[in-house]
Amino acid sequence: MTHTPGISRRTFLRGAAGLAAPYVLGASALGAGGRPAPSNRITVGFIGVGGQGTERNLRGFLSQPDAQAVAVCDVDPANRENARSLTERHYSREMADGTFKGCAGYNDFRDVIARRDIDAICISTPDHWHALMSLMAIRAGKDVICEKPTVTVQEGRSVADAVARYAAVFQTATEDRSIAVYHRMAELVRNGRVGKLQRILVGLPSGPGQPGDPTPRPVPQGFDYDLWLGPAQWAPYCPGRIHFNFRWITDYSGGMLPDWGCHLFDTAQWANNTERTGPVEVQGAGKRHAGGLYDTFHEFHLTYRYANGVEMIVNSTGPAIRFEGADRWVGNNGWLGRVQASSPEILASVIGPSEIHLFTCPAAEHRNFLDCVKTRTDPYFPAEFGHRVATICHIGNIAMELGRKLWWDPAAEEFPGDAEANRYLARAMRAPWHL
Repeated sequence: MTHTPGISRRTFLRGAAGLAAPYVLGASALGAGGRPAPSNRITVGFIGVGGQGTERNLRGFLSQPDAQAVAVCDVDPANRENARSLTERHYSREMADGTFKGCAGYNDFRDVIARRDIDAICISTPDHWHALMSLMAIRAGKDVICEKPTVTVQEGRSVADAVARYAAVFQTATEDRSIAVYHRMAELVRNGRVGKLQRILVGLPSGPGQPGDPTPRPVPQGFDYDLWLGPAQWAPYCPGRIHFNFRWITDYSGGMLPDWGCHLFDTAQWANNTERTGPVEVQGAGKRHAGGLYDTFHEFHLTYRYANGVEMIVNSTGPAIRFEGADRWVGNNGWLGRVQASSPEILASVIGPSEIHLFTCPAAEHRNFLDCVKTRTDPYFPAEFGHRVATICHIGNIAMELGRKLWWDPAAEEFPGDAEANRYLARAMRAPWHL
């Protein structure tokens, strides 16, 4: 299918809804070496271009021949300039012949979302911005790939509902479903190789090991700290609050439980065939540092139960996952560790043509997202699935906060008859920000 002259890129992409085959460009749309001409690529704006935003997401899209990075945005001018320079170096040959007009750098993400020539937005900011930015981009007609997680159940539900309402393509940006070891485990379990699934054991990292220094410091020159805070409550600037360490502060994230839980809980949901629902009970305990800046749980021990009887036990003992039946199991130890099982027969098992084959994309989340923008189909980790996984993390944090067992209704997304627990499902935003 070729891009008809006179039809905007966004109109064309929206009109491609329902296509099942990959988008194919005509020869006239291809540039040098078979790469699509810039005018026929999916244009992407990047919001948040720190470590993950640049090293994984920006570089991930730059490696895709049918994507065009046209804008980068960050409240830290050093991050912004690094990403802009990287992009222009990548496209230097096209800049020389005039087919690429450069990459714009922005401080305010709203300037990126407002650009009518941008098809998709990639969001790699601290967690407290994820839902709000995603909603603004979706309502502006953009497709979105956004890092996990949200910070409340209400935020995740708002994003999933908006994706459905606006027929947007939304990818929850994690790589796990593209990684062979996790895909293999999920398929083995879904196809009964451990018998009836009874228990899932999940190990996650602990951290941080120290409480953080809350001593106020001057805001670095050029750093837009007020916009960094955004919807979060005002707090004095200190270096330990921003960049990677935001995840240890409840105003901006939920600690290691959602940071790593959104990876391994996704594999658990995938294997348990519960991607559109979640557990019905949770209880557990956690530890926080006494004083200091970091107030999320740095150790945790949780037990979840699903309506199908499966129990999921979570400990902060290091990354691992294991699926147990009555007398068989499959799992792995360590990040990207090899698949292990209770017998060689399970490891050698072949998933037959009539069995369940789970949707994946070995080329990773960026490739999968671009394909789905063209075909108007859901990526391998869409908004609803990502929301359900983040919810597991949120209700676990709430159970540790309250120090008691909680009953959860995954259909109504509330703790039935528990007003105290339900108060944690949403949070106020600092004016003028709102969902």
